[in-house]
Amino acid sequence: MEKILWIIITNAIFLGIAFLVNKNNAKFLLAGYNTMSKKQQEKFDLINFLAFFKKFFINLSIYSSIIYFGCLYFLNLRNAIISYIIYVLLSFCYFLIISNSKRFKR
Repeated sequence: MEKILWIIITNAIFLGIAFLVNKNNAKFLLAGYNTMSKKQQEKFDLINFLAFFKKFFINLSIYSSIIYFGCLYFLNLRNAIISYIIYVLLSFCYFLIISNSKRFKR
């Protein structure tokens, strides 16, 4: 029961991150963006990045929950935890690759 609670809390944090970061506070909360010069910030497409950022964290929260509870129902607790961790790690690898690509450069 305790592990289920941690999964719910973690996914709630992911969901909170999705709705917490916006255009007004991005210069304080987004690592990397807050250390860019003004010239570099002007070249960065913040609006599209924030749309990607929000969608990513919402999907991360939803799909990691589905994967965890699906594996818990059909398999066992150990496999559910392993599947959850693998999904989250692979998702963040995808996030890093996309966010560091030229996709958000003007």
